Amino acid sequence: MTKNIFTGCIPALMTPCKADRTPDFGALVRKAKELISAGMSAVVYCGSMGDWPLLTDEQRMQGVARLVEAGIPTIVGTGAVNTRQAVAHAAHAAEVGAQGLMVIPRVLSRGSSVTAQRAHFSAILSAAPALPAVIYNSPYYGFATRGDLFFELRRQHPNLIGFKEFGGADDLRYAAENITSQEDGITLMVGVDTAVCQGFINCGAGGAITGVGNALPKEVLHLMQLCQQAASGNAEARTRALQLEAALGVLSSFDEGCDLVLYYKHLMVLNGDTEYTLHFNETDALTDAQRNYAEAQYTLFRNWYADWNKQLGSTTAAAA
Repeated sequence: MTKNIFTGCIPALMTPCKADRTPDFGALVRKAKELISAGMSAVVYCGSMGDWPLLTDEQRMQGVARLVEAGIPTIVGTGAVNTRQAVAHAAHAAEVGAQGLMVIPRVLSRGSSVTAQRAHFSAILSAAPALPAVIYNSPYYGFATRGDLFFELRRQHPNLIGFKEFGGADDLRYAAENITSQEDGITLMVGVDTAVCQGFINCGAGGAITGVGNALPKEVLHLMQLCQQAASGNAEARTRALQLEAALGVLSSFDEGCDLVLYYKHLMVLNGDTEYTLHFNETDALTDAQRNYAEAQYTLFRNWYADWNKQLGSTTAAAA
């Protein structure tokens, strides 16, 4: 098995699209390289942020292949409406040289069945036994993986090394208390941008998968740096981490809603990344009120961060 890629800060890439609303894989690779250069440790593609339900299997696989060919450490999402397709994405990830899997539960058909989910997870993990994998836990997928199922799968599939928790503070607490603290070698990934401090400081997370970090990589990396210092007992870092997380609160909260891709693409357009202007469905768009609110909150945060960062001591200031 390859080394654990599930550490550090990992953006869940969004898929830019061209004027004809087909994927712009050249822009996808450019953004991935930019984020890695900024300090991100790897990327995820295609999770919910990548709009996997709106892409064909061939498009998703092409995006994965392009990222891997460009030398980007890539974790592949296995979301699909049936196990056969999910297995195909896992096998393709292994074939082209991706470094990890984010294993998404079975959806729509028998999604609440533990028996069905056990078989679904097992089939995906078996399709790429050399790739380290985490189970993606999210209320949006309608199934909560609990400790008994996780460890049953882990006994059969040693490539299952961790858990990505999107459910928020209480679910992070459950994962840490009942799964990832059970034994060494199990990684907890924070999966929602509003729970980074909780995940690192109180739950022992080894990394975070971020949405808002696509638009604010420096600031999100700074937050993680502070959280890692706070997790070792640094009181000043803890205070600063909580301040920064609170200031990011509104922008991070977009990650919790169904319009997360619309919001984060718009923030990237504000940064000058015009290739993120369009969405695959022409009718997918923020309302004028949503857009105005997002812009006001983005300006407020950036102004606050610039002023706040000047006040920090050497141990807690953002890395150059």
